[in-house]
Amino acid sequence: MSRLHPLLRAGSIAIILYLLWFFGYEQSLALDGRLDAVLMHNLAAAGAVVLRVVGYQAMVPDAQSNVLFLNGVPAVVVSAPCDGLVLYALFTGFVLAFPGPLRRKLWFIPLGNALIYGINVLRIAALGINQYYAHESVDFNHHYTFTFIVYAFIFGLWMWWATRLAARKPAPTQPETTYAYA
Repeated sequence: MSRLHPLLRAGSIAIILYLLWFFGYEQSLALDGRLDAVLMHNLAAAGAVVLRVVGYQAMVPDAQSNVLFLNGVPAVVVSAPCDGLVLYALFTGFVLAFPGPLRRKLWFIPLGNALIYGINVLRIAALGINQYYAHESVDFNHHYTFTFIVYAFIFGLWMWWATRLAARKPAPTQPETTYAYA
């Protein structure tokens, strides 16, 4: 596929990745629900850890493994659309489809996904604090403020990839010719 025009190559990879997502996730893993359940629990638990580190009483009970409790009150319910799985897939797909050295992709994709996971954990913790102090603004912040922040962060990662890491070394240029004038 490396001999194809870059746009055709990227489009082909995107179609292949979409089909893998559609048949691998949407038609099987999503219906099963276990992958999302594990991720939802993990995010809620990690959000609780962040909140405990900064001094809050936060926990995720076994009976409600996707609900973050703050000071004994349910604060954040992590559901499948908000577990970040689609974001990991989109980020990975973009980097795979965009031209660049495979060696760099092999470290950048896991790093990028770990950073996206980290910002999602911080988002969940911040929503918990938002629920505790100003619950009337949670819906707005969940749908707009934090969505903007997370997508801007991912866009920044993509720009980092596209402008710095995917770039191939420029072709050597001819040295400037200087003339001596007599």
